Amino acid sequence: MPLFPKNELAQFLIASLVANNVEHVVISPGSRNAPLIIGFSNHPSIKTYSIVDERSAAFFALGMAQQLKKPVAIVCTSGSALLNYYPAVAEAFYSNIPLVVVSADRPKHLIEIGDGQTINQKYVFQNHILYSANLKLDLKDEKNIPVTEDLPIMKNLEDKLERFLGFQKNIQTHNEIEINTSINTAFIEKGPVHINIPFDEPLYETVDKQSIETKNTDVILKEKPVDSYALQECFEYWNSATKKMILVGVNQPNQIEQKWLDDIAKDDSVIVFTETTSNLHDDSFFPSIDQIIAPLTQEDQIDLQPEILLTFGGMIVSKKIKSFLRKYQPKHHWHIDKKKAYDTFFCLSMHVEATPNQFFESLLPKITHYVKSDYKETWMAVKEKRLEKHKLYLKQIPFCDFKVFDSILKSIPNYSILQVGNSSAIRYTQLFSVNKTLEVYCNRGTSGIDGSTSTAVGFSVVSKKRTVFITGDLSFLYDSNGLWNNYIPNNFRIIVVNNQGGGIFRILPGQKDTKNFDTFFETKHDLNAKHLSKMYSIDYLSAKTDQQLKNKLENFYSESYRPKLLEIFTPRIINDEVLLKYFEFLV
Repeated sequence: MPLFPKNELAQFLIASLVANNVEHVVISPGSRNAPLIIGFSNHPSIKTYSIVDERSAAFFALGMAQQLKKPVAIVCTSGSALLNYYPAVAEAFYSNIPLVVVSADRPKHLIEIGDGQTINQKYVFQNHILYSANLKLDLKDEKNIPVTEDLPIMKNLEDKLERFLGFQKNIQTHNEIEINTSINTAFIEKGPVHINIPFDEPLYETVDKQSIETKNTDVILKEKPVDSYALQECFEYWNSATKKMILVGVNQPNQIEQKWLDDIAKDDSVIVFTETTSNLHDDSFFPSIDQIIAPLTQEDQIDLQPEILLTFGGMIVSKKIKSFLRKYQPKHHWHIDKKKAYDTFFCLSMHVEATPNQFFESLLPKITHYVKSDYKETWMAVKEKRLEKHKLYLKQIPFCDFKVFDSILKSIPNYSILQVGNSSAIRYTQLFSVNKTLEVYCNRGTSGIDGSTSTAVGFSVVSKKRTVFITGDLSFLYDSNGLWNNYIPNNFRIIVVNNQGGGIFRILPGQKDTKNFDTFFETKHDLNAKHLSKMYSIDYLSAKTDQQLKNKLENFYSESYRPKLLEIFTPRIINDEVLLKYFEFLV
């Protein structure tokens, strides 16, 4: 028979999350959060996961929410535990991923008195959160209310009784409103919310029957129609412009209806630049943006300058396209997004508050003819030339990061999930055409390396497809606690490209091969993943040459009783030289 926490506030919170279809809860151990641990872990409608490291736990949950496209809750004890959630909270905030952060807290009278694991937890995420709910302790549970020194004992008793009778109902109403507002905000606005809940001792009391029930708050998502005035303005400019560029950042798979992509592909006045994380594909689109942008002369850049720039999706990886569009700004930049529009290129002229599907459905059927233009034809010829040079370059370079990414990306089985680590991993991936059947994800909200492994693991746990995670050595080592759990599926595959340090820093300007550079920028090391793999029961393979890599990849994705990790060692010194010469070769 399931046990329930005796604490009614904990009961109400759990019941509210269940009523609103929150099915997955990631718990980090503690004492102050004991009522929540007891309630969630014993609830038949909740799937719970125990992750010790709160930073890893939060990214693990973020990966789950990324795949499920609905809120996942994370639960921690009081004090510094909560602060470890912050990197994932910031990533969720900028990536529009719904997380429900639930933190246990001390009662008000036990804060700022010198107790351990006690900090001011209210509004701790205030710059990167959609909503912060600070619940109030039920007065009937407030066993240790301090006596007010300037009141007689009888007056204190009267004061407590008056507070109890007068405010108890208001406190319950306040908590109910705050909890429901938080959950609804996570669902509707797609992002992180924080519920801070105080518990007084005793913390471990249980009951056989839950005394609190709650109902689904019936979140109804209504799509607001596209502003007709803004749409008319867009139509007039779009219909006459001969050079239109669409740039797509992070975008969930299958978000755009194929008929709109087909319409766009037919228009010779439109070129579509797609990042690897856009999950959009068409033979007439332009993936591998840096192949096009990097070798351009000033005259080429002027020819490429668009009259209209239409953007949608999340953050852009390519620094080269950012630099180009900031220098050669379009006359009109429209960003399509229901929530926000960043002025990334310093020329934003309109934020169209709509989904891309809504916008294209409202705009494209009105276009009765395509304006005559050679814009796409010109750049398709450039694209073909770059691809030929790309293939030729691969044939003449030695074993290095560049060649390794080519081999890896060609090896991934169809219909897999590809999770890519940040820094050099995603930038190398951007240089190649990725299998159209893959779904590609990367934490580009804040672009940090701190939770890539944990995110990939969390995603894999709730995905029905094989997840392949590609990462660099520093990112992998930094987040190695992402492997510290009992939930990694056997078909999870990790590929670590180990170039013995932060190889991306060798590409950036600066004095290389000095003691300061090696120590503080590149952070050169001699570590590997072999012993970590053994500790976490992951099959370990390694490769140091082209042939070894080819041999190891042959059976790497085959079924196994344990997850697998392939570590590829590349030469630290030549990687940057190969990459920089690549862009020169493309001319």
